[in-house]
Amino acid sequence: MSSALVRRRAVDRLMTALAAVAVAVALVPLASVLWLVVSRGAAGLSWAFFTHLPTPVGEPGGGIGNALVGTLYLVGLACLIGLPVGIGAGVYLAERGDSPIGRGIRFTADVLSGVPSIVVGVVAYGLIVVPMKRFSAIAGAVALAILMVPTLARSTEELVRLVPGALREASLALGVPEWKTSLRVVLRTALGGIVTAVLIAVARAAGETAPLLFTALNNQYWNLKPDQPTASLTVQIFNYAISPYEDWHAKAWTAALVLLLLVGSLNLLARFLSRSRLRSQR
Repeated sequence: MSSALVRRRAVDRLMTALAAVAVAVALVPLASVLWLVVSRGAAGLSWAFFTHLPTPVGEPGGGIGNALVGTLYLVGLACLIGLPVGIGAGVYLAERGDSPIGRGIRFTADVLSGVPSIVVGVVAYGLIVVPMKRFSAIAGAVALAILMVPTLARSTEELVRLVPGALREASLALGVPEWKTSLRVVLRTALGGIVTAVLIAVARAAGETAPLLFTALNNQYWNLKPDQPTASLTVQIFNYAISPYEDWHAKAWTAALVLLLLVGSLNLLARFLSRSRLRSQR
């Protein structure tokens, strides 16, 4: 065996070992955080914790039912606002992205994707909360929708561009209008990947705290009115965590575990759909 081949194999094994060490180093803090949340939050899980309202300091029991429903409510409103805008922008970028307007939309999406979420919250506060003179679910949903749009737009653009041009040309050759071709042929073909992108955007919105502090604020009671302050899991965890009470700290760990399970489930579902889509294309 030549010395060059021995050297190449040695370098290959060394780099493989270094990569494995890097992966292990990256997994240590992740595993420690997961273990900390699970070990401290699992004891508080109960049916009452998911269905009851928060209790005042010193009273036993209580839960995060209003915050859990509020998170689903806020994310649902954000999807109603953000999904049409984000997916529509992505389709436009894929079809007309080389135009000056398309380049401007793409640049705006890239800039928004890097803007801190707290800045988005301040903007939503100035645009919605100040004119309405109250915190509201609408303001929180708008802030979350703004965070969702860049991810949806860029992901949809890339997925639509992956659709074979022959499908578009065949539809146009049959006399189908271009807008119907985009909606019924191109968009339907890329639907599996777009659903994955939607789940990722929803997972990010569900885990945001800073924008909701300036917009939806919080509510200790049940609320489904869009023009009123609304509770959310992230803000509830924040309020519990900064309090000086041990009971609220324990509830914060349990609520953090619930949020972790919610966001993790969405990410796992997105990963499963992505793999299923890749397998179906083979």
